[in-house]
Amino acid sequence: MKFKYFYALLLIVGLSSAVQAQQEKAEADFKSVMDKYSAVGASVAVVKDGRIIYNHSFGLKDLEHEAPLNNQDIFRIASISKSFSATAIMQLVEAGKISLDDDFGELVGFKVRNPKFPDQKITLKMALSHTSGLNDSQGYLNFDLINPDKNPDWAKCYNDYAPGSKFDYCNLNFNMIGAVIEKISGERFDNYIKQHIIKPLDLYAGYCVDSLDSTRFVKLYEYHPDSKSYTLSSNAYAPRRTEIANYVMGYTTPIFSPTGGMKISAHDLARYMIMHMNYGTSDGVKIIYRKSAKIMQTALSADEGYGLAIMTADDLIPGVKLKGHTGSAYGLHSTMFFNPKHKFGFVIITNGINATYTDGLPDFSRAAINSLYQSFFNHLK
Repeated sequence: MKFKYFYALLLIVGLSSAVQAQQEKAEADFKSVMDKYSAVGASVAVVKDGRIIYNHSFGLKDLEHEAPLNNQDIFRIASISKSFSATAIMQLVEAGKISLDDDFGELVGFKVRNPKFPDQKITLKMALSHTSGLNDSQGYLNFDLINPDKNPDWAKCYNDYAPGSKFDYCNLNFNMIGAVIEKISGERFDNYIKQHIIKPLDLYAGYCVDSLDSTRFVKLYEYHPDSKSYTLSSNAYAPRRTEIANYVMGYTTPIFSPTGGMKISAHDLARYMIMHMNYGTSDGVKIIYRKSAKIMQTALSADEGYGLAIMTADDLIPGVKLKGHTGSAYGLHSTMFFNPKHKFGFVIITNGINATYTDGLPDFSRAAINSLYQSFFNHLK
């Protein structure tokens, strides 16, 4: 009997040593990727079988004070935020309050029609999938730009092709979607996301800067190749208190940036990702129905693989199909991708890199996710 206990103890120690060795190699490989792209800092989370198996932070949170980055720190994650808005829309669809085929303009509250195709309806689904025909040429930070009653150049916000016929990534789509969430729910955008997604999943996150602990904000840095130096992006966490004090529901929604303003740690973003990996449910908490999650993950544009704020990537990791989204703003680059069949995924967020691109994706992000895949999942090939 004592021999059995001793054998079991040796087995546990052996497994623990193997896991430690695996993590040490993973960290060494990831650090080499960071060095190659002069990364300031990065937080990563790896998910296996629907749970986080690895969470680590590298480098610095603050260059000036040389403060190390840690797992509790939170980033403004840029366009991955769009999936929170799309998830909220699916909740409202499930509640029978709206339909994906509804006229986007009727939902927003002013005319949203391409003047070159005035008889063709632009639907909510088109806006969610970036096939609405809208563009960001006039900006996307306020709705006066596209409102025919406010801007004589409103027609420039539309492309030359018919609604639903082509993909064109457009932030204006999602700031307007945030306004739809307010108009339909009666709740301010940031509060809706907090009450219906963040709190049920027990995440520390949010769109409103003043609702969060500012000491946990990771400073974001823009890289300058000519001088090989970084400058601080000081507006990344602007609180915009005056604008919020004069807030107009359903119109000044871009203040919170539904298109890119979520603040969250890599760890909690991974927990949110697990919900989508499990088709709408995490730890027994249902955020959206399985059918809704699958609709979000179904590509509507063949070339881009984009669904409803969840895209399909076939070439990010060679031979592996992934679902997720990326983000880029203020020098930050964020990556959230998962495989719903095999229940694994990755979150990688960096607060500054020497960014080079291949096929529209930062080479750092591609190298980083492949490094983690090789370290933790290469056996799946």
